[in-house]
Amino acid sequence: MSGASAAGSGDAVRLAWPDDATTIAALQREAWLADWLEPDQLGAAFGDLDEHAGRWRSTLTHSPEARFRVLVATSDDVVVGYVVVHPGTDPDADPVRDAEMGDLAVRPSARRAGHGTRLVQAAVDTTAADRFVYLRTWVAAGDDGARLLLTSGGWSSDGAYRELEAPDGRRVKQVRLHTAVA
Repeated sequence: MSGASAAGSGDAVRLAWPDDATTIAALQREAWLADWLEPDQLGAAFGDLDEHAGRWRSTLTHSPEARFRVLVATSDDVVVGYVVVHPGTDPDADPVRDAEMGDLAVRPSARRAGHGTRLVQAAVDTTAADRFVYLRTWVAAGDDGARLLLTSGGWSSDGAYRELEAPDGRRVKQVRLHTAVA
């Protein structure tokens, strides 16, 4: 799950620690500003940074269950991305068999350096070690970068889709992708 790579000698993935909460919150805000939100929507989506970091700290110290994990990508020991994995929550999911990759984010300035690929592979390895059979995730239908990242690694659509309301009120269509991990 961790180690050096061709992208950088200090690139790794590890379990997130409670001390990472503020960094993860700031990184999530930065990624969402780059991908989804306008600056004036940040407060409504997350509250202030201290509140947001407090929610992450609570998540990291009081996981809902043992197979709920937050993994972070680091570059020279600096957190540059994270992924959340947990038992599947979709109505058609079997929480014993189906895991879900709930959130994946890489700091915009650190994208295209292999961190997303490392995080996805760590999510696959972690869920396989937890004896899940499948790993699923939802991707915005128009997010070609995320779809390419996953499909180039063997993920495929399972035909499920949904629409969510974005903070600005627009509807965002998502498609579900999956991969076998066992």
